[in-house]
Amino acid sequence: MRNYENLVIVKPTLTAEEIQASITAIEEIITSNGGEIAARDTMGMRKLAYPVNKNERGYFYVMYYSIAPSAISEIERRFRINENLLRFVTIKYDTNREVAAWNQLVMKANKKASLPAGEAKVEEVAVPAALEEEAEEVAE
Repeated sequence: MRNYENLVIVKPTLTAEEIQASITAIEEIITSNGGEIAARDTMGMRKLAYPVNKNERGYFYVMYYSIAPSAISEIERRFRINENLLRFVTIKYDTNREVAAWNQLVMKANKKASLPAGEAKVEEVAVPAALEEEAEEVAE
């Protein structure tokens, strides 16, 4: 199983309940194909760099997960036919350095999720030596 990150941008015209239902459906696509979601990061509503399908804003959501590489094509196919998504990007973390960076991103996302709503500031987190060694062992 390899480590991946998905950033999806959901249409801003949906209600909060519809956005949450879309995110749940996206996570279901990943888990139904054998993936394990390690962390989630809700970035919220943000202004886009340029209009996409006449939308100036979008709801950004990031997922970090592990899955077999063969399932990625099916996940991306299902993302393409989902009309509630404006854009998505899948990033693969393959090398030792990338896996260590993925572990650090997962720790940051989990730390951000565990903070109370008023303390949304994310601090820099150093990767423990044990995790770096583990990442090197996994990659070998």
